[in-house]
Amino acid sequence: MRRRHVPAEIAAEVLDRFVDVGLIDDAAFAQAWVTSRQAGRGLAPRALANELRKRGVEEPVIAEAVSAVPRDDVESTARTLVRRRAKAMIGLPTEVKVRRLAGMLARKGYPGDIAIRAVRDVLAEQAVDVAGELGRELAEHVAADDL
Repeated sequence: MRRRHVPAEIAAEVLDRFVDVGLIDDAAFAQAWVTSRQAGRGLAPRALANELRKRGVEEPVIAEAVSAVPRDDVESTARTLVRRRAKAMIGLPTEVKVRRLAGMLARKGYPGDIAIRAVRDVLAEQAVDVAGELGRELAEHVAADDL
């Protein structure tokens, strides 16, 4: 309305009326935003809160919407992101993988403890998978030699 040069008093009245009839609902918007961005982009609560702040949502509404994301979902999403990204890092030194994966999670707003735990867990899973694959190949090779 500002760009259309609507006087501030009239804009305030119109917006108040929109709120009264339910056309503007910051809480519903914030909840929908959090659900969508957490699922779609894998953003952590801190990043979601920053995005809502940029959109002019008030702090109490942000806190309520962001607190609705269960910690288990945050950790699960972090591990999913790491698994997806780690597939492209096979062959890199572990230190490089850890640095890049933790950095990716930090940019998405994950706290350090969750980021490090997710990276550690996924890299451990990958090590077990590789060891299992090597063990199968070795077993097949030994069995072939026995023939």
